[in-house]
Amino acid sequence: MKYNCVVVLGPTAVGKTAIGVQLAHRFNGEVISADSRQTYKGLDIGSGKDLDEYCVDGVPVPYHLIDITDLNSEYNVYNYQNDFRKAFYDIIARGKLPVVVGGTGLYIDAVVRSYELLDVPENPERRAELEKQSLEELSKYLISIKPNMHNKTDLEDKNRVIKAILIEEFSRTEEGIKNREEKKANPVVPYIIGTTFDREKIWENISIRLKERLDNGLIEEIQGLHDMGFSWERLEKLGLEYRFCSLYLEGKIATKEQLYEELFIAIRQFAKRQETWFRFMEKNGVEIHWLERTQDKKKRTEEVFKLIEENVL
Repeated sequence: MKYNCVVVLGPTAVGKTAIGVQLAHRFNGEVISADSRQTYKGLDIGSGKDLDEYCVDGVPVPYHLIDITDLNSEYNVYNYQNDFRKAFYDIIARGKLPVVVGGTGLYIDAVVRSYELLDVPENPERRAELEKQSLEELSKYLISIKPNMHNKTDLEDKNRVIKAILIEEFSRTEEGIKNREEKKANPVVPYIIGTTFDREKIWENISIRLKERLDNGLIEEIQGLHDMGFSWERLEKLGLEYRFCSLYLEGKIATKEQLYEELFIAIRQFAKRQETWFRFMEKNGVEIHWLERTQDKKKRTEEVFKLIEENVL
């Protein structure tokens, strides 16, 4: 096989999960979620888990990386990359096809382009040494050991410079080299399918879905999380639905109508940012095979099946 997994990506509200589940069912696969909020337990309505979709003709389709952590911890792209690899290799070992489905561009890009994210151990002695130096001295040193660095914003903040130095220094140790080589072994080689609609249709889908979530318990879900002891500050960091509904419950958004309007605009802007990220991936050499912008579900499913049969199997 030229490819060892399939990725289904696209902006919010375009039916990615339905496509991925159908694909996994048809080709003996299992779904790996690539949604930064679906990893959290308790974020159900707002993250759009829709677990009832993971069943085709009465046959359940296995899924991974949903409900794997709780809100007491901060889950990030490093955690996702590690958990993804475990799920990916497990699926491959059992002779099944990993089908990655989601819209969190950073998570998808991290596994598709194999970000070198190292598990850097704490080094308080070295950190203390670096803390004594000025930002200018630290920046000059970082550039000397990492001359080809791309993220120049690291040079604007002392804590970020120190963190970047510790990562770069660790990457040169025997343990760091071993860590990096392990991640390069057995690479993910994806066939990537992109799906989207014309902007007006995406807006319409966002509106319909948002109204359904607000009418079917989204606000109550977030109030329940706060009642469990999670602060409004914590909830506001969990994405748009959780941020705006928290503001509403705090009395900072006056009415449910205002909540809908502000959240609708914010989600539309988010969808644009998702599309921008996918274009960024393409500019960096990631090939995405975009489906026709048809709203005919049967036609879209048939197109996906044909692409996989001709290019992956």
